[in-house]
Amino acid sequence: MSAIRVYVVDDHPMIRHGLCAMLAGRSDVQWVGDAAGAAEAAIDAPPRQPDITLVDLLMPRMDGVETIRALRPLLPQTRFVVLAGSLGTSALRRATAAGASGFLLKTSQADELLNAIRRVHRGEVLPTPPLDDGVDDAPSVGTTVGADLTQRERELLALMARGLSNQDIAKSLGIAMPTVKFHVTNILAKLHADNRTEAVLTALKLHLVMLE
Repeated sequence: MSAIRVYVVDDHPMIRHGLCAMLAGRSDVQWVGDAAGAAEAAIDAPPRQPDITLVDLLMPRMDGVETIRALRPLLPQTRFVVLAGSLGTSALRRATAAGASGFLLKTSQADELLNAIRRVHRGEVLPTPPLDDGVDDAPSVGTTVGADLTQRERELLALMARGLSNQDIAKSLGIAMPTVKFHVTNILAKLHADNRTEAVLTALKLHLVMLE
């Protein structure tokens, strides 16, 4: 039986390298790569074809939930396990809805981590860690939709509004197709849209883009 291929996404170098060290040298678990955030993982992880991706819950720019949403289309065969210092009900619900297969506290021992990886790989459901509802892990209320779009995402959104396909956008901006897909996924999430058409209509309504 081939080893379980594991990828790690965590913005803290010491934690990331510590996790990778835990995975090294195992006969049935293989560390295949790591990234400091979603943008890096979107490019680096797909060619490595991980079976399990460990994702830190609290990261700058894009948290663990947004990272899972962005990576799922690029890693359709991967199961995601969320790592957290503490876990609240809001984060649990958001991450589960995004596609997380399990949750593990960062205080867990190495054997607990390895056992969780093996169980999730077999399709089992991990027991939910103790919840701390004093944790402020919910997205901020009242934030204007689309306010957190990056300049690059706004550029893509403008091209989407002009009807360009992903392939045409890639050529226009001189970027790779996986990068375009990554940005489009982020745009849909930030605009709370289910598809490109809905995203464009929302952007036009909010004056995020203008049709020439």
